[in-house]
Amino acid sequence: MSTARVVLLIGATVQASFLLTCTGPQAAQSRAPGEPASVVAATEDASLYFPPAEGPWESVDPAEAGWDADRLDAAIALAGERNSTGVVILHAGRILAERHWTLESPSRGHANGSHGPNAVGHAIEDVASVQKSVVAVLVGLAQERGLLALDDPVTVLAGRWTEASEEQERAVTIRHLMAMTTGLTPALEYDAAPGSKWLYNTPAYHRLLRIVAASAGLDRNDVTRQWLTGRLGMRDSRWEPRPWASSAIATGFAATARDLARFGLLILAGGIWDGETVIEDTAYLAEMLRPSQALNPSYGLLWWTNGQASSMSWAIPPVTTAGTLIPAAPDDLVAAQGARDRKLYVVPSLDLVVARLGDNGSRDGSSFNDAFWERLKGAAPGR
Repeated sequence: MSTARVVLLIGATVQASFLLTCTGPQAAQSRAPGEPASVVAATEDASLYFPPAEGPWESVDPAEAGWDADRLDAAIALAGERNSTGVVILHAGRILAERHWTLESPSRGHANGSHGPNAVGHAIEDVASVQKSVVAVLVGLAQERGLLALDDPVTVLAGRWTEASEEQERAVTIRHLMAMTTGLTPALEYDAAPGSKWLYNTPAYHRLLRIVAASAGLDRNDVTRQWLTGRLGMRDSRWEPRPWASSAIATGFAATARDLARFGLLILAGGIWDGETVIEDTAYLAEMLRPSQALNPSYGLLWWTNGQASSMSWAIPPVTTAGTLIPAAPDDLVAAQGARDRKLYVVPSLDLVVARLGDNGSRDGSSFNDAFWERLKGAAPGR
């Protein structure tokens, strides 16, 4: 079935090992270093495969897809060595590689977020801040339905919710929550004018799901299932309480690596799922996946963006690093990232989706992002 797929613009100077190849007409465009990627065109692409909600998920032979099978296996092996419980790699929707592991000595934090195996033994885990990117889509779907707008003051939708003055609080919008520019501290106290300071503020972010659910008149699981996960066949995904966490971050999104890969495939397909439009507002989708402000150009609306001039960390206070978020990865990568290296990578230039669950994957000063992508790029087409 032919589907309309949104193509993300990539820079003119993408690394040679990640050149974009096209089988049909596509406009060639370029951008200066640090200029945001954007959704630039919708093309008819019959090559994307969408797995059924039930039944087998088709796979593709790495060699047939242009990948080096041995080097791909080395990347998967590295993921296993670095405390992964599940890695799923899709090429144009089909499974290019997949492996699942059981951790011998999981950390307490990982154990707290484990929700047992599913029916086929795959781990269901709290995906940590990967949930933010799921909520970003839910916010967009609420806006499509006329239930809210990005520039609505949060207080209009949520009532009094901060320790700031009423006037200061009224200046904070949904957009500020999503761009991490509320100007609030994690204790929700006033620190700076909204839009003037970037801080990865998870307690502030957690208002968003409550707002979406309340605006729809549904609980968090019902709105997520009806609008998103049920439509994609994400059977093992759900919101779960976090009894071990503070009330400010008391709800986690649990999923399998396969379910996360389904979500990533929706993004790769530009909001289309097997011919059905799930995300109608492609302008919102484009905005979500490009830099939301100049303070941290590597952050969109609850998504991380590669290929920018600098990035800021989620540490408090944040650390600024010159250069792109993941140097070894293609510039057009966008990512959902969570604690303990829960990852969802989407790379349009490679028709690639990668989902990773597990415990902390950093080792000996090398981050999981850097180590994994150094291996994976050696396996990619055009290497």
